[in-house]
Amino acid sequence: MSQTFDTVMDRLKLIEGGYSNDPVDNGGETNHGITVAVARAFGYRGEMRALTLEQARVIYKARYWSQPGFDRIDEIDPEIAAWLLDTGINMGTGAAGKLLQRALNVLNDKGARYPDLTVDGACGAMTRQAMTVFLSGRGVEGRKLLSRLLSALQASRYVEIAEGNPSQERFAYGWVKRALLA
Repeated sequence: MSQTFDTVMDRLKLIEGGYSNDPVDNGGETNHGITVAVARAFGYRGEMRALTLEQARVIYKARYWSQPGFDRIDEIDPEIAAWLLDTGINMGTGAAGKLLQRALNVLNDKGARYPDLTVDGACGAMTRQAMTVFLSGRGVEGRKLLSRLLSALQASRYVEIAEGNPSQERFAYGWVKRALLA
């Protein structure tokens, strides 16, 4: 297993906690951060309260690491891969991928560094190539800038969610903290 995946999973235990069924939470019934819909899609049929941490890790690895290709991003930059995994868990892998693609698009000097990406959330070969070119051309400073831009875009999305649905404001502090301080 990837060291990046394991590190994020260890941190996630502290963030996501155990069982929750908050009627205000748009995620609905969850355990270890896994929604009932995702658990069912990956073959879990038991009560959500009974979902073990190990069962959740198996689902996380399949649904939030391998399936969206974040494991392949890990080969390029483990920190960005960790951000994608954590953000994908919290707001969906497609949303995380789109934030990366948007960031890479605005940092590509109108296509001078690499072609614009289709912002579809899929972290396929073109996204990986653009990220590789960006990081190799911009070095340590570029990596830091990309990382901070991703966190800013994530926090901005949380603000949009809370503004669009005031019932979600009760989660905004924790979401923004996750994006900017975790």
